Formats: sequence, structure tokens, C-alpha cells
Amino acid sequence: MKTNFMPWKTIMLGGLMLMATNALAEKSSMTMGEKMFMDPHLSGSTNANSCNSCHAQGQGLAGAATNPDLGQAINNCLMANMGGHKMDGRSAEMRSMKMYVMAMVTHQ
Repeated sequence: MKTNFMPWKTIMLGGLMLMATNALAEKSSMTMGEKMFMDPHLSGSTNANSCNSCHAQGQGLAGAATNPDLGQAINNCLMANMGGHKMDGRSAEMRSMKMYVMAMVTHQ
């Protein structure tokens, strides 16, 4: 997913300078998760596949609802099947992906 944000944000708090990533400060959402799920360029993907290419309408995701390592499963797909990069498990992007995948699974 191409975004136009600075990777680091400087915050002044009581005279202390703190740096935080926008990914951690950004709010996760179903809308973001859906856009990412459909994006063939997600996480630097090197092929034309998106998550939706293999998992249209939640196909093959039935186990996601009970998978304690859903973030790792998402990263495995990103790296192995899409040729992309691992997502930070604490990021708004990962939270959004998990949120969207879980919603697809529970609404089947």
C-alpha cells in the first residue's frame, strides 16, 4: 500500500522530544483493512497478487477466527505468496488487516 506519510513523527511533551511511528499512532479500521486486502502492492508485493486473489470472499480463511497467530499467518502470506515484506504486528495496518479478516470469517 502506497502512503504519503513521514515514517517518524516528533512529539514535544513537557520539554522532552519523543519520536513515534505514524503506523502506531494511526487508527486501525475496517476500511483500511479492506483496502489493504485488495491492494496488489501491499507491503511491497513483487507480483500482481493481492490477498483477495487467493481469499476472495474469505475463501480459505475459516481457521482465522481461532488462530492465535493470525498476524504471523498474514505475514507468511505477504512474504511467501506475494513477495512482500513483513508487517509490524503492532501497527495500525496489521490491526486493520486482522479486523477485516475476522469480519469476513464471522460473516460467512
